[in-house]
Amino acid sequence: MKGRTIILDHLSDVEAAALMVDGKLDDLLVDSHAPRPGTIYRAIADRPVKGQGGMFLKTPDGSAFLRQIKGLAPGQAILVQVTGHAEPGKAIPVTAKLLFKSRYAILTPDAPGLNISRRIKNEETRDRLLEIAHEEMAGEPHGLILRSSCAGSAEEDISEDIVAMRDLATAVMTDEGTQMAILAKGDGPHVLAWRDWTDPAEVVTQAGSFENHGVLDALQEAQGIHVPLGSGASMFVEPTRALVAVDVNTGSDASLAAGIKANMACARALPRALRVRGLGGQITLDLAPMPKKDRRAFESALRGALRSDEVETTLVGWTPLGHYELQRKRTRAALSEVLK
Repeated sequence: MKGRTIILDHLSDVEAAALMVDGKLDDLLVDSHAPRPGTIYRAIADRPVKGQGGMFLKTPDGSAFLRQIKGLAPGQAILVQVTGHAEPGKAIPVTAKLLFKSRYAILTPDAPGLNISRRIKNEETRDRLLEIAHEEMAGEPHGLILRSSCAGSAEEDISEDIVAMRDLATAVMTDEGTQMAILAKGDGPHVLAWRDWTDPAEVVTQAGSFENHGVLDALQEAQGIHVPLGSGASMFVEPTRALVAVDVNTGSDASLAAGIKANMACARALPRALRVRGLGGQITLDLAPMPKKDRRAFESALRGALRSDEVETTLVGWTPLGHYELQRKRTRAALSEVLK
């Protein structure tokens, strides 16, 4: 089946959203019992961590950890936002730099100024969007970024989105409470799909659509570690407690170019394989043998594949043993955790 399809459904009683591209599962969002990224707390500073420049905080959902705590004293109230999913048994990762993000607008209280996504190239469109931004943000101290999804969208929809984020940001940033509390909840999978999957797509909302559109079959495959790469090559994506190990194999291909072909296929397939499995943290690639002169081509292919990926990923580089390392933000719960 060609094209993009967004399917909003549930796995048992858990809210979930799937993005199918040309009949393949390209992305998956599943709710969990953990605090959602984007949740904003009024937290209470608890105890500093010497040597790490951080502090544990008390929140209604348990202990959180904040880095860069200059000027923060135990017992002090502070506004923080959840940045990702914590590993089991670890504190919730949070930041003091709040963002208010929706489909068209991102409000940035700590970064004033009106900005338009660089992906919008048309000058007439940029001028029209700046007019809307100036009109809705007149006299406001917050910064604003208009996202690439604004291109071709109705002006009234963009204005409504800016106003909603502006009002939420004002309510949160003027909060004067002193007890820990949840001030704003993070978005669930269905809202996240509307917010972030903005390219044209068919949207399906009927109950049971996961089964009708092949999502359940794709999930069963994604729960395994084997990922075919074509021409007999494959990679195995295996999470451990310390890191995610990716092993690339050439299979039956015995040609001189087998290694570079398998590794290039890995570069193209890796972002999708990590997304649908909800994997992040330290990632180590044990690539197929290839000449060192081909390393730059592999890195370029991997960087290009990650360019369209929403999850922040840092290319760390090569190890003395010839492995390649990445650091990927934990923005969602691992598939193995939410489908227990």
